[in-house]
Amino acid sequence: MKTKAFLEDLRAKSAEELNIELVNAKKELFNLRFQNATNQLDNTARIKDVRKNIARIQTIITQKQAV
Repeated sequence: MKTKAFLEDLRAKSAEELNIELVNAKKELFNLRFQNATNQLDNTARIKDVRKNIARIQTIITQKQAV
């Protein structure tokens, strides 16, 4: 259910907003990887979630460009 709401939110955004969202997600992924490397990350599953969110954002961007 959470994923559907996230996707609906992404589809409602413009291409510029999606690019900003993508940059923020990539920064978050970098920070999570850095924390994981220094053994400061407690929830390692968050890395997987952020990676999937990046893929979702890129998919929506591609769909909007095709239309």
